[in-house]
Amino acid sequence: MAGLINFEDENEVMQFLDNLGVEYSFQCYKEKDPEGCQRLSDYFEGVKKNYEAAAQVLKHNCETNGHGESCYKLGAYHVTGKGGVTECLKTAYSCFMRSCNSKGKKSIDACHNVGLLAHDGRASDEGPDITVARQYYEKACSGGFAPSCFNLSALYIEGNSKGLAPDMNQAFKYATRACELGHVWGCANASRMHKLGHGTEKDEKKAEELKNRAKELHGLEKERQLKFGE
Repeated sequence: MAGLINFEDENEVMQFLDNLGVEYSFQCYKEKDPEGCQRLSDYFEGVKKNYEAAAQVLKHNCETNGHGESCYKLGAYHVTGKGGVTECLKTAYSCFMRSCNSKGKKSIDACHNVGLLAHDGRASDEGPDITVARQYYEKACSGGFAPSCFNLSALYIEGNSKGLAPDMNQAFKYATRACELGHVWGCANASRMHKLGHGTEKDEKKAEELKNRAKELHGLEKERQLKFGE
């Protein structure tokens, strides 16, 4: 039938893939479709393994079109210097910030990365900014990103000399949320807080339930790792 690709024919497959590249390029640069640009960058990265070309498309789509997913991936490229871009955490931070504020497919992941870079201070000459870290962890946590919820819990357990007082009630709240989202250490911390009565009432039964949940999640994670290695 016309239009069907014989995927056992290498030449036919290569022609099909080349045509895809032409189509995505047209969508991106002629039709000025941001989604077409994202598809083009994915094509260069995944099919052609041409990371330099992918990086150029990501840069165009982020800076010209403000496409959140492209900004996120461009930020990831700047973390490692992939695709010949400058290895620069400040630039990565700016890309992640733009992606976070775009409310696109990768915005929640990007908000978490903004929080991480603000938390450890590597993207700023002024060092760690716990206020910004907390703000963006909260954005990611509210979007269901478990590691951000756990990091918030840890922030409130430790406190900070730059304006964040320890708050075990908040720490328990975010540990519990992280656990609900499947974070093993969130469950472990929530269990211990129930056991000690930190941030919540002492409850041995609940502590045991959460401890068992942490063990279950840990077991599932080990199982996934084993299957991945097979």
